[in-house]
Amino acid sequence: MPGAGTSINALPKISLHDHLDGGLRPQTIIELAEPIGFALPTTDAAALGTWFADQADSGSLVEYLKTFDVTTGVMQTREGLVRVAREFVEDLAADGVIYGEIRWAPEQHLTRGLTLDQTVEAVQEGLEAGIALVAQAGSRIRVGQLITAMRHADRGLEIAELAVRHRGNGVVGFDIAGAELGFPAHNHRDAFDFLAKAFMPVTVHAGEADGLESIRGALFDGRALRLGHGVRLAEDIEIGREDEENTYVTLGPVAQWVRDREIALELSPSSNLQTGAIAAWGDDLLDHPFDLLYQLGFRVTVNTDNRLMSNTSLTKELALLSDAFGYDEDDLEVFQLNAVQASFLPLDEREDLADAIVAGFATV
Repeated sequence: MPGAGTSINALPKISLHDHLDGGLRPQTIIELAEPIGFALPTTDAAALGTWFADQADSGSLVEYLKTFDVTTGVMQTREGLVRVAREFVEDLAADGVIYGEIRWAPEQHLTRGLTLDQTVEAVQEGLEAGIALVAQAGSRIRVGQLITAMRHADRGLEIAELAVRHRGNGVVGFDIAGAELGFPAHNHRDAFDFLAKAFMPVTVHAGEADGLESIRGALFDGRALRLGHGVRLAEDIEIGREDEENTYVTLGPVAQWVRDREIALELSPSSNLQTGAIAAWGDDLLDHPFDLLYQLGFRVTVNTDNRLMSNTSLTKELALLSDAFGYDEDDLEVFQLNAVQASFLPLDEREDLADAIVAGFATV
């Protein structure tokens, strides 16, 4: 575990799997809902935060996703998107994040007349405003947008084209998200083909609500460089016992490929518990295959997924893992360096970011 004098919050961190519509402040939701007449379960900020956490703690990804009807409902105007994005960056910086890739689905923010391009521009405006405010406060943070297509919809190619169109305006990559089971990656093969020809990096939600076939699809159809969650990759790992003292581990072909190619796993411990992604192994953090994957040499990264729904932060997720598995500062540094190398930044910028992580851990 980190030493008594170590503040995990003060350690520099990288956030790769963080949903914009999953990280709103409860008070912001209340203030954005009132002028547009959007009905909320409660208008008390503390109670609303509790409502999100309770509703999300369902053991089902489908039920978990229903809470987003509320957050996306108040993110339908330019002003709402700008504010949410600005505050999101401030909250990342307060959590010690120095680089974050923020994912969101523009197609879910069109009910009040915005175009796809206008939503991206609004979010970028908010992100840049947040970066400026963080700088004024004496800190530094970088962020990039991951443009997401909803896997149950039929707009994958259109959203992929949107991502490429804005790659010079803050967009660093592409993702598909939403209901995983029954909506395989190959439904969006035309989008992935387009992205591959444009050399746009891709991460795909896979191995959360569906198993190995979903991961295969992410790798084959999506050409994914990272797996969003990917926790059920552990289904392709066999642990046996040679005798009373010795065990053996055998990797299946999918797990072997992911490990050998250093394809990053965007693991989100608290969220994985809430959605039932680790149900095959148990219902406690100690049952999470995170440590197994780490010890076997997979490129594991630690993420929040949705800060509001999971009532969490990157600091909290790292603390939970440290308590569960006895990790120390060296382990936490490995997780951040894994995330640096998996980020969608150019190589020289990743090297600079890695230097910042090493320097930051050395001084805390």
